[in-house]
Amino acid sequence: MKYTITQERLTAKEYIDFLKKTDLGSQYPKERFEQRIDTLVNRVSISLVARDEAGEIIGVCFGITDFAYWLFITDLGVVREHTGKGIGKALVRKLHELAGGTDNIIMYTCVNENAIPFYEKIGMWKPNDVMVYNHVEWTDFTVE
Repeated sequence: MKYTITQERLTAKEYIDFLKKTDLGSQYPKERFEQRIDTLVNRVSISLVARDEAGEIIGVCFGITDFAYWLFITDLGVVREHTGKGIGKALVRKLHELAGGTDNIIMYTCVNENAIPFYEKIGMWKPNDVMVYNHVEWTDFTVE
C-alpha cells in the first residue's frame, strides 16, 4: 500500500472524524472534548498525517517536544483497516526525526494497555523515572 506522510495541521472536525475510524478515540475525557481537541490540533508541536493515494487520512501522529532533549508522543493512530502495515512505525520514526533524531531526543508516551506490544516492538520500554500530577476531571467515553 502506498501512502505519504506530511507535516500538516488538521481541523478539529477532521481529527474527530479520523478518531471515529481508530481505537485512539477512547483516550480522551468527555469533559470539554471538542474545545480541547481544537486546542490540540492547533497547538501541538509536530503534527503528522499519513494519507493514502486517494488523499484519505489513514494515520495521525502528534508530538510535543523541545527539539533538543525530549519528545512526548501525545497521539498515534491508524485507521483500523490499515493497522499492521507499518504506518504507525513510519509515523513515529518521522516524528522522532523531526524532533531532532535518535542521537539527541528521548521519546516518551502514555499508552493504552492494548498498544504496549506495538511500542515494545519499535524499541520502547516502561521507564521508572516518570512522575504524574493529575487532578483533571476525566469521564471515559469513546468517540463515535
